[in-house]
Amino acid sequence: MRVVVQRVSRGHVSIEGDIVGKINHGLVILLGVAEGDTEGDARFLADKCVNLRIFQDENDKMNLSLLDIGGEILSISQFTLYGDCRKGRRPSFIKAAGPDEGNRLYEKFNSYISEHGVNVETGEFGAMMNVELINAGPVTIIIDSKD
Repeated sequence: MRVVVQRVSRGHVSIEGDIVGKINHGLVILLGVAEGDTEGDARFLADKCVNLRIFQDENDKMNLSLLDIGGEILSISQFTLYGDCRKGRRPSFIKAAGPDEGNRLYEKFNSYISEHGVNVETGEFGAMMNVELINAGPVTIIIDSKD
């Protein structure tokens, strides 16, 4: 399982012009699920994301977590994080989990975040979405549960 974590001052996701998820200060997380990923991967990444110390403290050091600042998460499923571009010019997505398993683990990831008391807004699994955000910093971190 792989996430791209972006520290944001705000973000939202829309489908066909309608905003379906919106947050203020917090994280926008793009989540990709690979074949063979488990609920353990989802829990590991959820815990890592809410405890990742990438927010400034009073001394302008990245020393605070999402939990420390009371931030929110906008969680977006994105199977293209497992796009393999090594051969040819068109990415292969063969390593990505199938839609049923991908959606199940995406939902588990979001529920594990919610268990920490964090507000989680989402897009719609499998839909064509537009994601808008203000990346604060910018700060962008990539985490893979297998690394």
